[in-house]
Amino acid sequence: MSAASVLPKVAPVRVGEGERLRSVGLPGITLTVRSREAVREGLPPALYVHGLGGSSQNWSQLMAELDGQVDSEALDLPGFGDSPPPDDGDYSVTGHARAVIRYLDAAERGPVHLFGNSLGGAVTTRVAAVRPDLVRTLTLVSPALPEIRVQRSAMPTALLGVPGIAALFTRISRDWTAEQRVRGVLGLCYGDPGQVTPEAFRYAVEELERRLQLPYFWDAMARSSRGIVNAYTLGGQHGLWRQAERVLAPTLLVYGGRDQLVGYRMAQRAARTFRDSRLLSLPDAGHVAMMEYPETVAAAFRELLADVGELGAGADSAGHGAEDGRADSGAGAVRGRRAETDGFGRGGAGGARGSRGGGSVSTVSDADGVGADSGFGSASGAGGDGKADDTNAGS
Repeated sequence: MSAASVLPKVAPVRVGEGERLRSVGLPGITLTVRSREAVREGLPPALYVHGLGGSSQNWSQLMAELDGQVDSEALDLPGFGDSPPPDDGDYSVTGHARAVIRYLDAAERGPVHLFGNSLGGAVTTRVAAVRPDLVRTLTLVSPALPEIRVQRSAMPTALLGVPGIAALFTRISRDWTAEQRVRGVLGLCYGDPGQVTPEAFRYAVEELERRLQLPYFWDAMARSSRGIVNAYTLGGQHGLWRQAERVLAPTLLVYGGRDQLVGYRMAQRAARTFRDSRLLSLPDAGHVAMMEYPETVAAAFRELLADVGELGAGADSAGHGAEDGRADSGAGAVRGRRAETDGFGRGGAGGARGSRGGGSVSTVSDADGVGADSGFGSASGAGGDGKADDTNAGS
């Protein structure tokens, strides 16, 4: 009997305007897929993967921004959002990557433009490394890639993976209201929690209340946290940084200067490691830049599309503002293309190019002054910028 067949009755997941949800049964897993109807036929496919404690809703704004460029789908990873737990209980980074690969193989949508945030960034890095045939481009927002010195604000998430801690935390926090929990997560995940509207906050509270009724909620959180910790300590060819070196797809890296979970300084290491990278630095963003600054992230992605020759006659730039009317505009991206490489694509990063698309966007040219060292992903919560209605910001 699969986990999906014994789930309790809970409130339905919110579906935004223009979105639809469907359930996809695959061997050992059932995945909920959030999609938007393509504005026309022939658009290249895109797949979005959320972070720890998040869901496909974390990508709703960015998906809407990219309506004219890609045919968007976002997954709820097993045990998160509206997807039930995996039958085998495997919440490792590899287990989540396997779920993404199974879906792409079954849907026959690959190669896709693949997006990942935090835990989802680690998952999609692994997918891109082991199945390059499935990935056109890779966009990583605050990816959870290993760093020796973990930020203090990320430690509770790491400790959640220690056996018994989740149960202890559940007892300690049993009197906390959903509102208190959501405010804590917003403070951790957003550069400026004041961006979140009252409506978005209410949606976040409703979603968290729904999740807390699920008997597997804390188990999925704890085991996925443990999976991140294990991936951080894994060495050799299966280590995440070694796999990042193997990624062939053109890569857009997005880092926030106020990220309390993944350190800003890691942007430079990532730009040096991925073979064909561009770096978008957002000094005022936190851990979920695609929710805080969806227009800016979308503009940078369109620039990536232009670089790979997919922003042309088939793409619709209307309605996205003058700043990204040209492929070169707005993102302030840093090119990380390598002049010299070894077998794993090591080498020096290229120079910066592109104009500044707004006060919150800058380029990064050296590691000094970039910020504190990185840590890992976070817990469930809420999302949205000043216009947002997305919920459950993950990590």
